[in-house]
Amino acid sequence: MFDTETTGLAPSEGDEIISVGAVRVVNGRLLRHECFDRLIQPLRAVSRESQAIHGITPQMLAGQAGIEQVLPLFARFAQDTVLVAHNAAFDMRFLQLAEARTGVVFSQPVLDTLMLSALAHPGHPDAEHQLERIAARLGVATIGRHTALGDAMLTGEVFIKLLPLLAERGIRTLGQAREASQKSHYARLEY
Repeated sequence: MFDTETTGLAPSEGDEIISVGAVRVVNGRLLRHECFDRLIQPLRAVSRESQAIHGITPQMLAGQAGIEQVLPLFARFAQDTVLVAHNAAFDMRFLQLAEARTGVVFSQPVLDTLMLSALAHPGHPDAEHQLERIAARLGVATIGRHTALGDAMLTGEVFIKLLPLLAERGIRTLGQAREASQKSHYARLEY
């Protein structure tokens, strides 16, 4: 499970990752002690709008390592895993745009709890697939929201709760989840 916080919401216009958080899920258990949590000093200023959401200030980023140092560390943490994120298209676009600067390519399979929620709860309106709403529906406490590590942990807890709901719908393997996800209208999201 992973999440990023960014300077803004427009990766194609130069916004950058300023925080990466990740935690492992193994055999249906969130391993809170196996996590990755780093701040990143960007080349671009953090927008006031973004600061209001995640609370990361320029002062917190001053002196932190750049993306060229942090992304290889995250790649090692995520090696031989499935990347799982909520609205993964957003986070993956930032990672893809950082490839040229870092040389790091994330080629492993990706699952998106936004799409998985839509599969587990078909017919729910889009607003019901927001991470906080899914968590509330599944009885998962929301703690540390809008921090990369906090959102990664919340995503992990939601993912674990979604697994039996997906199994009830015949989605039991990674391949089945990826194939079914591509049929969701969320699969067309681009950033």
